[in-house]
Parts: sequence; C-alpha cells; structure tokens
Amino acid sequence: MATDTETDVFEEHRPVLLGVAYRMLGRVADAEDVVQEAWLRWSAADRSEVREPRGYLVRVTTRLAIDRLRQVKARGETYVGPWLPEPYVTDFGDAVPDTAEQAVLADSVSLAVLVVLEALSPLERAVFVLREAFGYPYAEIAGMLDRGEPAVRQLAGRARKHVEERRPRYEVDPVQRRDLTERFLAAAAGGDLAGLMALLAPDVRLVGDSGGKSKAPLRVLESADHVSRFLVGVAEKGVPDITWRFLELNGGPALLVLSAGKPDSVFQLDILDGRIQAIYIIRNPDKLHSLSHL
Repeated sequence: MATDTETDVFEEHRPVLLGVAYRMLGRVADAEDVVQEAWLRWSAADRSEVREPRGYLVRVTTRLAIDRLRQVKARGETYVGPWLPEPYVTDFGDAVPDTAEQAVLADSVSLAVLVVLEALSPLERAVFVLREAFGYPYAEIAGMLDRGEPAVRQLAGRARKHVEERRPRYEVDPVQRRDLTERFLAAAAGGDLAGLMALLAPDVRLVGDSGGKSKAPLRVLESADHVSRFLVGVAEKGVPDITWRFLELNGGPALLVLSAGKPDSVFQLDILDGRIQAIYIIRNPDKLHSLSHL
C-alpha cells in the first residue's frame, strides 16, 4: 500500500511521465495506461533502492512505453487512411517558465513531428524523446535503457537525422498561428474560395484522420486548388448544430469543432512565411473522447 508521501511524489512527476509516454505512443489512452502501470510499479517498489524518484519513474515509464510500441508493431496493425496522433491538450504555463524550453516541448509534441517519429524504431523513439524533448544526458539515457553510451549516441544520431530530413518547416509563433487559424475558420465556414486560396501555400497539404469511422479524405490532398475546393464542399454540406472553440493542442492553437455539443473534429495548421503549409483534421471519434470534458 502506497503512503500519502509516495503518492505525492508520484503525482509531482505525473505530468513529465505522461509527456514521455504520449510522445512515445502518440495516443492519450495508451499513455495513461502506461503511467498507471508505472504507478503500480512505484507503489510496489523497495523505496530504499530508489535514489532519485524522477529518474526511476521516467525509466520505468520509458521501458513500459517501448514494450507497448513493440506490441503494436508486432501486431502489424493496419489503419484506414492517413494516421495522425491523438490530440493532446498542452498548457505548459508556469510549469515551464522558460520560453525557449516551452518552444522545444511544443515542437516535440507537434502533430508534424509525431507523425515523423512513427517511422522510428521503439528504441530510437525513446532516445529521441528523452534527449531532444527532455534534455537527458546520454549517460543517463543509457542507464535507463540498459545500453552502452556509444550505442545510445548512435541511436540518437540516427533518429535525429531521420527527423530532420522529414520534419516539415513551420513557424511556432502562437499569435500568428491563432490569427491565421481565425482567418482560415472565417473563410472555410463561409465557403469563401478566394479567401481560402489567399491563405494557402501553393503546395499546401491536407491530412485527414478518420480511421474509417467518419467522413474524411482517405488520402492526403495536395495543392491550394484541391484543398480549398474540398473545404468549400465541406462547408456547403454543413455540420448539424455546429459550434467551435479555440484551445491549445500539441503545443499550438487548434480549433475544436462540436456538433450538438460533442466533439466532431479538430483542425490544426502549420504556418510558414504567413501562409498555411499544412492542415490537419482529426475526425476519428476514438481520438476525440479525451476532449469531451473540455
């Protein structure tokens, strides 16, 4: 039975553990399951052998997340249409006072980066998350993963190279992203084709994730013409009893669309040079459950 003090220690580190697990898995429910399993390990641990609680808990969480990733890959799960991570509410606030650190955390949890991380092996992903997002030294990561430090450095270099080669360039200025998101909403909701064309980069991409459980493109749409015409078509069909609200998801402003008060979809934009480079639409109802209470 865990004492109140042990519970307090775990709860102090829970946000970090959830952050590690989510970046590893891209799924909120899976991340919460991993953190719950870490709690069970923590409550049963011999406290006399735990010198540094945070390090111990991050190590346990990382290993559990690696195991979960390996299970998913071993099952060879197929997904209908493009895959996007489950939306993750982020509000670093006073917990991360340093703006540079906030920018690193926001980037490491962005939809664009998490999609790229899907192609990494579980070990590469763990090393990348621990090093790039949370700044752990190579020696400490090596201890967490029971690997030699040279091997960890090699994994980190391979993962970083993969991410840098495939990571889309975009701007993280939240004010600009919010402004363009509002203008995008006005043009899309109004079926304003010319207005949309003015906001979209010529080679804009629209990625829709429905998992085959709701209506969304089953392939990535490319070009301002194709994307804008698709959005105008969606506006013409309409959504019953529609409302929307802005919130911070995956480190940036996002638009949550509700139908009859229930989450219908999430829109998030990547911006570069004042134009929309990518539009992400998440409509898989399984990925919107966690937003129902907001």
